[in-house]
Amino acid sequence: MTPESQLRAGEATARPCTDRSEWDGLVNELGGHPLQLWGWGEVKAAHHWRVERLIVDDDGTPLGGAQILYRGLPWPLKSLAYISRGPVCAPEDAARVLDAVARHLRSTQGSVALVAEPDWDAGSAGERGLEAAGFRRTESTILIPRTLILDLQQGEDELMAAMSRTTRANVRKNLKSRLEFRKVASEAELEQVLAIYRETARRAGFGIHSDAYYRDIWRFLGGDSPVVAAFDGDQAVAFVWIAKSAGTAFELYGGVTEAGQKARANYGVKWAAFTAMKAEGCARYDLNGLLNDGISDFKKQFAQHENLLSGTWELPLSPLYPVYSTGMPIARRALQRGRSLAKTGARQAKGALRRLRPGA
Repeated sequence: MTPESQLRAGEATARPCTDRSEWDGLVNELGGHPLQLWGWGEVKAAHHWRVERLIVDDDGTPLGGAQILYRGLPWPLKSLAYISRGPVCAPEDAARVLDAVARHLRSTQGSVALVAEPDWDAGSAGERGLEAAGFRRTESTILIPRTLILDLQQGEDELMAAMSRTTRANVRKNLKSRLEFRKVASEAELEQVLAIYRETARRAGFGIHSDAYYRDIWRFLGGDSPVVAAFDGDQAVAFVWIAKSAGTAFELYGGVTEAGQKARANYGVKWAAFTAMKAEGCARYDLNGLLNDGISDFKKQFAQHENLLSGTWELPLSPLYPVYSTGMPIARRALQRGRSLAKTGARQAKGALRRLRPGA
């Protein structure tokens, strides 16, 4: 670390971490989200991002950390830094951790802004920490803050009781059917899952990544990303794909074939995912976002409540932040749009810079 990135005496200090076991140990010990795990960073690094893990020490003791994803931006903006469902720390330590992270980024990366979407409830102490560290709330959301989180520390009877009557009946019917619910155990079964996901996307009309992206999740996250599927004989007919840390299960993807829909396998496989993650020690199961659509209506059948997380927060890091925030609205959606950023963002950046020149 450069001298400039060292914090003043008595303040927390951010240091890069290059050891997977140390990093994942910190995430799991401090109750971090699975999107902060080493393997998730490797997935993103294989698909147009750059990744850095920072551990924040307080007098030699780890206070928290953050896995930073960097998306390159057109010159002279350099990059946008993003913390997905982080930082990893107690909410009351947020200000110190984020301040240390921001100082490190300013002195070593030159990123134009830092975006954070913590795994904290709205109104928590963490939000006060974000404000104290200079972050401001933004509506340019990447991960949806309105969601449904199940308390897996409840008994199975309590989880069942929270469902709608029809959903509970469909789950129980599935459990008595010929369907088998278990984790995907081979690459051949994974290919069945990918085919189901392509079919589901076509039927429902939503966009998905290439198959290579999902294979990389399977490869880089390994046991931290189980896929629970419903099998009719040797054929998968529905699945739920999860990322999990020690305390949190986070639903990534799901899909069902037309035959699986007729058998209501999408109900049984959801229940199988809940109980599998409960058995593995996860205390909470996040169904990952609620919108006003049919998929969200399906999710809401499994409980009678909703959760609201802190949302999206942004910290300016560079004098060029006004160019980024006012002249590059599409670039600010880089985290969602992927490769299309480069061409469109470059045009907008050039136009914004021309307008800022004397005499323009």
